[in-house]
Amino acid sequence: MKPRWQKSSYCSEGASCIHISATPEAVHITESADPSGAILTTTPADFGALLAVLKGEPGRTAPIEITFGAGNGAETPVHLHETSTPNTVVTTTRHQWDTFVLGARAGEFDHFRGRVEE
Repeated sequence: MKPRWQKSSYCSEGASCIHISATPEAVHITESADPSGAILTTTPADFGALLAVLKGEPGRTAPIEITFGAGNGAETPVHLHETSTPNTVVTTTRHQWDTFVLGARAGEFDHFRGRVEE
């Protein structure tokens, strides 16, 4: 079955964005413009921990690490990887990351943290 990818509603139509998909066992994260085509695979619990951190829930940490490249503009590179699979890196820009965070804070991805779509 082909995965159904979801992006934040804050991402413009036709723009490259971070996309999320799920199977019963895993949550998948990719960036439509990532030249490597990397797909980061994590558990629903770990993805839920990322959402909790993005929403500012106190005392939360996530095994998905976010690192920001040099610069501070919209095109600044942002890299996502899980500590258990550090060689799988999804690359996006600061602008796309910010639209994902806005969607996460608005609850647009909450359904991926527990009950996973099939």
